[in-house]
Amino acid sequence: MKSRILVAAAVLGLAAMPTMGAQPGPGAANPAAQGRQFFREQCLLCHSAEPGDNGGAQGPNLAGLLGRKAASGQGFNYTAALRNSGITWDAAALAHFLASPTEAVPGTSMVIPVPNEADRNSLIAYFTALRDGTLPAPAAPRGMGGGGFGPPRAAAGPPPGEAEWKKDAPGVVHRVDLDKLPAPFATPSANNFPQVVPKPADAELKVPPGFKVEVYLTGLSGPRNMQVAPNGDVFLAETNAGRVQVLRPSADGRTATPTVFAQGLQQPYGIAFYPSADDPQWVYIAEVNRVVRYAYRVGDTVARGLPEIVIPQLSPVGGGHFTRDIVFSKDGSKLFVSVGSQGNIFADSIAKKSPAEAQEWERQHGLGAPWGLEENRAMVRVYDIRNNDTRGRAYATGIRNCVGMTMQPATGDIWCAVNERDMLGDDLVPDYATRVKEGAFYGWPWYYMGSYEEPRMAGDRPDLRGKVTRPDVPFTAHSAATNIQFYNAKEGASLFPPEYHGVPFVVLHGSWNRGHRTGHKIVTLPLKDNVPTGEYVDFLTGFITPDNQAWGRPVAIQVLKDGSMLLADGGANVIYRISYSKP
Repeated sequence: MKSRILVAAAVLGLAAMPTMGAQPGPGAANPAAQGRQFFREQCLLCHSAEPGDNGGAQGPNLAGLLGRKAASGQGFNYTAALRNSGITWDAAALAHFLASPTEAVPGTSMVIPVPNEADRNSLIAYFTALRDGTLPAPAAPRGMGGGGFGPPRAAAGPPPGEAEWKKDAPGVVHRVDLDKLPAPFATPSANNFPQVVPKPADAELKVPPGFKVEVYLTGLSGPRNMQVAPNGDVFLAETNAGRVQVLRPSADGRTATPTVFAQGLQQPYGIAFYPSADDPQWVYIAEVNRVVRYAYRVGDTVARGLPEIVIPQLSPVGGGHFTRDIVFSKDGSKLFVSVGSQGNIFADSIAKKSPAEAQEWERQHGLGAPWGLEENRAMVRVYDIRNNDTRGRAYATGIRNCVGMTMQPATGDIWCAVNERDMLGDDLVPDYATRVKEGAFYGWPWYYMGSYEEPRMAGDRPDLRGKVTRPDVPFTAHSAATNIQFYNAKEGASLFPPEYHGVPFVVLHGSWNRGHRTGHKIVTLPLKDNVPTGEYVDFLTGFITPDNQAWGRPVAIQVLKDGSMLLADGGANVIYRISYSKP
């Protein structure tokens, strides 16, 4: 997600820290330099610390961290827990916090510690050296800004021209022409993270005629992903809180009662029932780096016991994108797991290989599969679940971050909703939804949208040109596609009209790396003979305010037994219910 709504999203930062020691690179000869290396490898996807380091914008900017009060950085929505902590960041406070964030600040959204003391010390040395000016400027790495590569980020404020989101409305059709993409850096790389504001008094969510949007449930803690049990219960992953809740619908279906099913999980996200969605014996849950399962009988609201570990490790590399979605094949024999990349594009983390070395690597890891800090990342993996396969293999590669994954009921095809790379300009690179083809390579990190070469990796893999699969439905760049579901209801008081039956719905979480905001909506993908046309159509809009902020950040949808649809808003911690009655 763009990575996202990170675990650290409301706190100090240093998001999605790994559960292993740092891997200092060449030249990391002192603690501060080691800290810089650790920061760039594990934190830069979401944070900045030095001018021009091209860090992400999903966590607060950490420049000048030491000596400032907690939650005092500009332009970021901090949690109340951190705002009220009274902490001033010095070396001792930072070390204490990083060792166990939830003990240092109960209620913080930063739930992943930095368990290795040497890593904590090197990070503190790094921030200390930045404050004191004693750390020499590094040579510009390949693929990084600040070294004269590419234009700087745009200044605060929207660029000239009318914002495209003002034209969004239910029924508006969009198509991105992949043959007419702009050149890299045609516009600066914007830092335009939305401030989630209270809902304005006159704001309303817009949907097609006959549809109605109502608040379903409030008081949640970072709702992210949902799955519906055979009896209508809704399993909800609250990723940052490390728990899964069961929402038991009320008699009229307009609200639900939540019960904690399981907690103490490491960033749970994907949820699936096995051996079938109609008669499950297990509920599978994907954590950040493994998959577990709980014994389950329909109607359970609390786990029957401790989880069994199904897949002990998805990747040997921690950090970076943390959402892991799961889906079973139509016959139940295979488990698909989406694993996002560790970073955006940090070319030095993927050292060059000779053609022979690259081909040997691909024989074991799949066409175009990256290595180094990206081993077993940026792909969809598949496991032979009936034979207790714990190693798996690459099913499709080059998919930077498949945040949401589902199966098309009519065909059995696996689909992904994908966040593509950042920092190439307002209109690069389009996010997308696509059918995932076995053995296909979708470009990351060396190419995008076919044979467009990534400029920060120029010349590294000429052998891959012409081997990149284009996605089915590209979206406006930086829309942040996070979830995809097919409308599969057959009956119910709120059954959608026939034109929506069997149609995929996609949630666009909203941009941060674009001058004019985009996303913050639900769209549908028209099909012809069960094949996408390449267009997408606005279904629900209205989260963006006239001053270019947002009062919601939609993350996931799910279709209920009565035909209505739930929409989880991870920004406002609300779930909405979208119902239909014939006008």
